[in-house]
Amino acid sequence: MGPRRVVVLRHGRTTWNAERRFQGHADPPLDDVGRMQAYEVGEILAAIRPDVLVSSDAQRAAQTADIVGAAIGLPVLLDHRLRERGLGHWEGLTRDEVAQQYPDEYADWVAGRDVSRRGGESREEVAARVLAAFAQLPSAQLALLVTHSATAMALTNGLLGIPQSAHPLGPLANCHWTELIAEQHEGDEPRWRLRGHNLGVPGVVVPLPVREPAGEDETSDADA
Repeated sequence: MGPRRVVVLRHGRTTWNAERRFQGHADPPLDDVGRMQAYEVGEILAAIRPDVLVSSDAQRAAQTADIVGAAIGLPVLLDHRLRERGLGHWEGLTRDEVAQQYPDEYADWVAGRDVSRRGGESREEVAARVLAAFAQLPSAQLALLVTHSATAMALTNGLLGIPQSAHPLGPLANCHWTELIAEQHEGDEPRWRLRGHNLGVPGVVVPLPVREPAGEDETSDADA
């Protein structure tokens, strides 16, 4: 049996996050703000005493996990299946650049549709790999996973039984987390329940430029 409770933490900020640049499988490191966020969230998460800490092997996630793990006193286990969704030819481009170069694809993304024409991975493919990683977590009261925006949404949807075609909870802010707890009756599969979403250090979430028109951030699934 795996964990009874799980905290799914998004990595700290990168320069690409601040520039609203699509990351996907690209591997930028944390910036100074992202490292500060990781130190802040580490002190909070240490108080809930996770039993196991597993991270994506992308350096922005692994760097976050190393800082958080030091505060908690846990080693970091790396799993490539927790990486961000591959975004194909969007990776490295800003939102404005994608809108100019691939307007039809961008319109699909803004509308919340799965964008397959850009290459990379579908939402279902991301969900399959992250749920496979989750199924192999060791037994624990509380597991802490350090991952990415679209991957966190895919895992949360999968555990809650929400179709991957919809993201009603929306993406996590940098160094914010979702918490879920398993309810299980004898002989039944665990049923996951949401305890909180976009939890984090009080105050300004991320210092970013002015947001795009209302609605986009609620439907998007990119790590940008």
